[in-house]
Amino acid sequence: MRRFVVEPRADWKQTAETYGFNFHTIRGEPYWDETAYYAFSLAQIERDIEAPTREIHEMAMDLAGEIVRSEALMQRLAIPRHYWDWIADSWGRGQPHLYGRMDLAYDGTGPAKLFELNYDTPTSLYEAAFYQWVWLEQQVERGVLPKRADQYNSIQEKLCEALATIAKSLPRPFYFSAVRESAEDQGTVQYLRDCAHQVGIDAGLIALEDIGLSTTGAFTDLDSIVIGTLFKLYPLEMMFEDEYGSHLPSSGIQLIEPAWKAVLSNKGVLPLLWERHQGHPNLLPAFFEDAPTTLTPGWVRKPMLSREGANIELLTTDGTAACTDGPYREGPRILQACHPLTRFDGGYPLIGSWVIGDLPAGMGIREDRSLITQDTSRFIPHAIVD
Repeated sequence: MRRFVVEPRADWKQTAETYGFNFHTIRGEPYWDETAYYAFSLAQIERDIEAPTREIHEMAMDLAGEIVRSEALMQRLAIPRHYWDWIADSWGRGQPHLYGRMDLAYDGTGPAKLFELNYDTPTSLYEAAFYQWVWLEQQVERGVLPKRADQYNSIQEKLCEALATIAKSLPRPFYFSAVRESAEDQGTVQYLRDCAHQVGIDAGLIALEDIGLSTTGAFTDLDSIVIGTLFKLYPLEMMFEDEYGSHLPSSGIQLIEPAWKAVLSNKGVLPLLWERHQGHPNLLPAFFEDAPTTLTPGWVRKPMLSREGANIELLTTDGTAACTDGPYREGPRILQACHPLTRFDGGYPLIGSWVIGDLPAGMGIREDRSLITQDTSRFIPHAIVD
């Protein structure tokens, strides 16, 4: 794994906007950053990223089935009791899921280490699945990358296949939805809707704020038509707390991601995975904060329910400290052994390894100037160059 500095395409902004990538800059700073790329060998991808992703996903799915059958574990994850039966029923009926992303620390040496699972509302999908592939093709055409260069990226292909597979079982009408004012989230759901259209699925777009509640407790669109299936780029735990959240179990709506994903998007799965697979080379020791631990010096404290690197505290074994602010100041936390990201010339890269359906599908890299990857961390493309 190497980091190469390259000249950005002179027309990269125009190209991004032509393809609908309108959140390439965030708060005046580049989010998409092609001043460099990370290069991997095929062996590194297949052995150190793809294979562990498959194995970790299988372990997580086994754990999900155990959690939904255990009131004690549902309580341990601080999931509100009102939703337990709904979540268990969602799992029992095999409600389909579409995607997830796991964050891995990897620098080209040693086994990749799981930082966390983002299995409900993972972001950076469009740029990983589509736009970094556009970058690869154009840089090969322009001679910046060698002609043999490739990319670990079948995300869009597998998204379309997964959507086509699950479409038959989805009640209609089918909507993709996100918060109205989030350019990134709106771009993501528009991309996913385009993928659905590519495989013949008629689906609409609706802002989350425009979803209504009927007198019978069903969720409706702007024409007061009951929504059959809702892909929501909005965390389940936030839905639980919203004004209409209590109606979810009785509404009849089918969600993507489904209700059972609430147990895998919770960072409490990290200590549960460690309990069941202690010593696994791709896992880090992790514990609930209120439990006795044998954690060696060097730790990370994370809220069980948090997003985008917010409210994380970190202390390395050499005494380096880092922390982030955010809205998740309350609630239970976990402790995880600190495995600091390796510093490259541009900062600290984190691998986002995608799972579509149940299959490893590709990756994206986020790079930050600090040890904690956040919502403003830059997206850096990658290539396979043997």
